[in-house]
Amino acid sequence: MQKLGHKPDYVLITLFLVIVVFGLVMLSSASSVLGYTKFHDSYWYVKHQIQSGLLPGLLLFFILSRIDYRVWKRFAPLLLLFSVGLLILVFIPGLGADYGKAKSWINILGFSLQPSEVVKLTFLLYLAAWLEKRKERVEDFAYGFLPFLIYLGLVAGLIIMQPDVGTVSIIVLTSIIMYYAAGAKLGHIIIILAGCSVAFLALIKLAPYRMARLTAFLHPDADPLGVGYHVKQALLAVGSGGWFGLGLGQSKQKFQYLPEVAGDSVFAIMAEELGFIIMTIFIILFLWLFWRIMKTAMKTPDTFGHLVAVGVGVWILGQFFVNVGAMLGLMPLTGLPLPLVSYGGTSMMALMAGMGIVANISKYKQERTTLKALR
Repeated sequence: MQKLGHKPDYVLITLFLVIVVFGLVMLSSASSVLGYTKFHDSYWYVKHQIQSGLLPGLLLFFILSRIDYRVWKRFAPLLLLFSVGLLILVFIPGLGADYGKAKSWINILGFSLQPSEVVKLTFLLYLAAWLEKRKERVEDFAYGFLPFLIYLGLVAGLIIMQPDVGTVSIIVLTSIIMYYAAGAKLGHIIIILAGCSVAFLALIKLAPYRMARLTAFLHPDADPLGVGYHVKQALLAVGSGGWFGLGLGQSKQKFQYLPEVAGDSVFAIMAEELGFIIMTIFIILFLWLFWRIMKTAMKTPDTFGHLVAVGVGVWILGQFFVNVGAMLGLMPLTGLPLPLVSYGGTSMMALMAGMGIVANISKYKQERTTLKALR
């Protein structure tokens, strides 16, 4: 029986907020030298993270946690149009902004926004509503499989053009798992995975810098002062931490030895300063958060809420392990930020908005014994 007006999952919310606060502390430490070097302010990055990510993110979390999640089904087509429109804006002269190799940002009235981070959430919501409408027919080739490929291909293609293969990998991973959770055929999933593998190899061949990253992953010693430098320095930072770390604020690698200490390399600085034991606890916190999100998904009374919760959980955990895996030399570098820790206001806002929706979903609970009951 559905329980309306149930209290939200306070354990889920507490875990989420603990990770956010811990992330701000670690960002402050990891970015202190870089902030002072570039802006003569050791706290520049953490202050901007609070202003452009945390505060608006908390507002979104509070608002979305109080809005009935089912309302987003009504706006599903608009969410798709919004997603595509945002991704097109980065190619408009005067709005799009380049940072490094990627043209993934837009500047509006002095504010910077990364549309692909927003699309991780908006496309997820659209896909959940679309899959719920298909229900038993999601297995159909023409009615389920082909439209799914078209929508996913449209969004993925626009992001690849920026180019941002790391973000595409998370959106594709999240979408495929949501598609499977909605009842897709295993054969269709295998076809998609095979196609993604071919596309990935083609993208590597077309861009020399991607091939260089893959080479650095497979043979980090081949060019330790070139493409392998980032990987070697990250491993040196992680290894230097030992069991108990060098102490908070005591990292040596953040003194401009390790690139992107405020971004995708922040985990390596954390491991150097806090050590293996605390970082293991940190990983457990993320796994616990994922488990609470999945618990919410399994107790949600409708397919839409179930798929949204699954999507947000896979998004957070998938991005977490891609980032950590790259810092440990287990995966190629992708440039993906560490969720809720790395510097990036848009990323934090999108994640906090997604968690706000999951918090609202956790208010509406109905026991489910099998995934089939939701299909």
